[in-house]
This record gives sequence, C-alpha cells and structure tokens, in this order.
Amino acid sequence: MTATPENQRVINLAFTGASGAQYGLRLLQCLVAADCRVHVMVSKAAQVVIATETDLKLPGNTPAMQEVLTSYAGARPGQVLVFGREDWFSPPASGSGEKAPLVICPCSTGTLSALATGASNNLIERAGDVALKERRQLILVPREAPYSEVHLDNMLRLTRMGAVIMPASPGFYHQPQSVNDLVDFIVARLLDHLGLPQDLMPRWGEARLKAKQPV
Repeated sequence: MTATPENQRVINLAFTGASGAQYGLRLLQCLVAADCRVHVMVSKAAQVVIATETDLKLPGNTPAMQEVLTSYAGARPGQVLVFGREDWFSPPASGSGEKAPLVICPCSTGTLSALATGASNNLIERAGDVALKERRQLILVPREAPYSEVHLDNMLRLTRMGAVIMPASPGFYHQPQSVNDLVDFIVARLLDHLGLPQDLMPRWGEARLKAKQPV
C-alpha cells in the first residue's frame, strides 16, 4: 500500500566524503522500498567518493542529481528530494521543519568534527546541528581506520549529545557470501534503529525462537 503525503515517513539522508558510499546508496534503496520520502544531501567529497567506489556518476546540478537518484532507487517522482549544499530554506535546515531522523552515511571524520563543535558551514552540518538541538534521532556511520584520539573524542561527545554512532563494521556471524551481504548487515541495523521493517538480515535469536515454537 502506498502511503499518502500526509502519513508518509520522512527520512533525511546525507552522504559525506568517507569511504563506504555503498552503505548509503543501499540504504536509499531500502528507504524507498519502505515507502519513505527521502530528503537527500550530498557533499562535494561524497560525489567524488561515489564516482570512485561505484558506477554511479552524480551530476553537480541538483535537479539532475535528484533525477539520477530517483531512477537509481526505483522511486516514484517526488519520493526522493535532493537539496543543495547551501539550501538554507530546505526542511532539514530548521527546527521548524519536518521532525525527521537524520542518517549521515557514510560520515566523514570532518563531519564528525563539525557536528561535535557546532559548525554549520553547509546544509549537512546544519541538519546535524538541528537534529542535536531538537533532540531528534541522529545516526552517524563513520568509516575510518584507525581512529585517532580526536575522532574518538568527537564520537564520545556526540554520543553524549544523543547521537548514535554506528561504525561501518559489519559482523560475520551471518556467514556473508558477498560484499553485498556485508553492506546489508549495516543497512539492516540502520533500518532497525529507524523502526522500519527489514528482511535483509535475521535478527539475533530469531532462529532460536523458531526452534522453540511448537510444531
């Protein structure tokens, strides 16, 4: 059943310049499949990373980027909305906008630093600042190794502010058979935290519960 604009779940999704573009792109596909409206923000560095790590080439023009991502995610017209880096009148830019969660996936260590210190030099940083000040759900997916003391300190500060730090560190207990399985491990956790249904990965203990069900 297709949600109407009035009851459609809205998710803010930002891509920054860390490695791991596949996580954010797969999440976008899953959010669209869950019938969410997705507000997308893409940094300049993220455009470079996406072009380097995938076959997807994002144009610099915002309307053209929206068209490409809409097609990529299999979305309906208007389901994926892309906002430019200085679109200060977009919903994610203000606490008076829609009260939507924000997922930054992947999240660069530069973005971690900006959020931890309250910088708002572009729309992604401003959206993160809004999420923190409004006590909205903020999930950050860093992908770096090793972490320096600065990175760890910033993650601790953001955790204390209410953000969830979910490093792109997939598990292996589900016996992944492909890179896509590893990507889906993280995306499944993100969907769980957003309260959205997912069948990418069985939850821990589900097999045990099924084994205990009477025949």
